[in-house]
Amino acid sequence: MLSYRHQFHAGNPADVLKHTVQSLILEALKQKEKTIFYLDTHAGAGCYALNHPYSQKTAEYRTGIARLWGRSDIPPSLKPYLQAINAVNGSDQLRHYPGSPAIAATLLRPHDQLYFSERHPTDFSALQHRFKGDRRVYVSATDGYQQLSARLPPPSRRGVIFIDPAYELKSDYQAVVTALQRGYRRFPTGVYALWYPVVQRWRTEQLFQALRCCGLAPILHIELALQAACEAPGMTASGMLVLNPPWKLEGQVAELLPWLQRILCQPGEGYGSLQWLTTSGSG
Repeated sequence: MLSYRHQFHAGNPADVLKHTVQSLILEALKQKEKTIFYLDTHAGAGCYALNHPYSQKTAEYRTGIARLWGRSDIPPSLKPYLQAINAVNGSDQLRHYPGSPAIAATLLRPHDQLYFSERHPTDFSALQHRFKGDRRVYVSATDGYQQLSARLPPPSRRGVIFIDPAYELKSDYQAVVTALQRGYRRFPTGVYALWYPVVQRWRTEQLFQALRCCGLAPILHIELALQAACEAPGMTASGMLVLNPPWKLEGQVAELLPWLQRILCQPGEGYGSLQWLTTSGSG
């Protein structure tokens, strides 16, 4: 249950999409001065060295963040995401990749509140060490799904809940649905950002159908595939489901997806998809 290590996958194309969407959401909420509460249910280690043997073993970052690094044609809406990448590198060389906690800590403000949950003991220790002294941050080794009951609603009634499980356990596909329902009941105005992989398309479709049946709306559905679905093992695509998305997010993603597809996919392969999984008033 606690074997997954994101170090193997840090900075891959799925991370690029995931953290781009995360950055756009945070930037949108910062348009108002009111305190933002940020909850990360599966925080990981917080930041990853790309020269680590685990990263070098798979080298997935080379087809992800490395293809964006140093480009001069970065779309303006990607700049907050790249700002967070630059913040953990501090030079012209790409040496580190920030996970969602480090991205949130870079982009959020001194008066915002951040809560990171991570159960893997090694990653929890790294997370705790990295944010030691940051008075905005609370780090916990508790079950991230349970925090949607324990920590919601936040006092400010303004927040982002970032849900990014490993999906090592098949039960995670149902667990994320249950967690969203639980969180939404307690905090219906929060922004919920759920990442998912496409390993077996039928399983992903089951997740979508379960969310449609919950009556949660509106949910914006964003997906980026590097190749067509196939029977061979491995992830062919990944996506984000955003419940209560900021109003500009759809337009921003619509502009970014073709660019990301061009940079991250081989010519003639892959696709980007943007649609509404559910809309206001659906059930």
